[in-house]
Amino acid sequence: MTALEAPLVPGFGTRAVRFLWTCISSPGNIALSLALVLLLGYALPGLVDWVLLRAHWGTDPQACAHTYGACWVFVRVRWDQLIYGSYPESEWWRADIVFAIVVAGGAALLSRRITHKGIIGLLLIVAAPPVAVLLLMGGAFGLAPVEVSKWGGLLLTVALGGAALAGALPTGLLLALARRSELPIIRTLAILWIEFLRGVPLIPLLFIAMNVFPLLLPPGTNPSPLAKIVVAFILFNGAAMAEVFRGGLQAIAKGQFEAAKSLGLGPAATMALVILPQAVAIVTPGLVNVAVAIVKETTVVYIIGLLDFLTQIQAGLQAPNWLLGDQVRDSGYLFAAFVYWAVCFGLSRVSARLELKKERRG
Repeated sequence: MTALEAPLVPGFGTRAVRFLWTCISSPGNIALSLALVLLLGYALPGLVDWVLLRAHWGTDPQACAHTYGACWVFVRVRWDQLIYGSYPESEWWRADIVFAIVVAGGAALLSRRITHKGIIGLLLIVAAPPVAVLLLMGGAFGLAPVEVSKWGGLLLTVALGGAALAGALPTGLLLALARRSELPIIRTLAILWIEFLRGVPLIPLLFIAMNVFPLLLPPGTNPSPLAKIVVAFILFNGAAMAEVFRGGLQAIAKGQFEAAKSLGLGPAATMALVILPQAVAIVTPGLVNVAVAIVKETTVVYIIGLLDFLTQIQAGLQAPNWLLGDQVRDSGYLFAAFVYWAVCFGLSRVSARLELKKERRG
């Protein structure tokens, strides 16, 4: 009996029972499960002791000096800088609304009760970014303008990641369609563009964006550093998404094209109504992988002086009043790892939920 042949016990057909069955369904699984239990038994008590039992939770940095245990004082004292950077305190509510939109959209995509997840995802990609830019930048509808240079912390990470994702999706789709074009010139240019951007590391593209892009714009035009970086992120990740979309388009059977043609649909209508919906459903895991990569790539903006979430932690650790021992540094980076893991894990669960919904429909 294999792991896929777990017995159906009346009243106990739960995920927990099925998980436990997979742990003992074969000699190899038993050995691996036992090894993991022993590893957790060895490492977990010490980790819990350091993270929770002996941790420091107050507001006095000196409490962490030359002691054992996590220094959550660092996170508590520098919480505002980690979340908002230098964004004006009186305008934090605008950033809170942006965070609420992201969290609410993610929760809606994860919910089993809420339907029309495609529409929700489309709104997050199309409508949410302009609303977020309007809220954060201000200058309209009575909102006080806030310079982009004051954005920082988790706010900057979310804004950069969201803008890059919203721009890379349509860019990748257009490049994928261009690469499949019947016009040799368009197809060749698309191939050259995709292969060039896929073969160049992100960091050189950031420097190109900072120094070369302004030369291509009209005289006197000088976008903010964040706008330049967003363009570099869109181009870089758009090329990656183009290949993901191309794989989905190639997975569609030729009979789908022939059936659409027999119904009288033209090439554009066939692509929009028949091919793309199926292709997007197929490539959802790949698109989420690129989205996860975008979240992690946002950390490289420190090289051009932008203080994202991770850079805010690094800047705090270098302050004289926090040079108290390795426990402060370890606590800061552990907190950063948890935040990035939570975001990327949330994205992966959204992908898994969408895949499950597709399987049920199929």
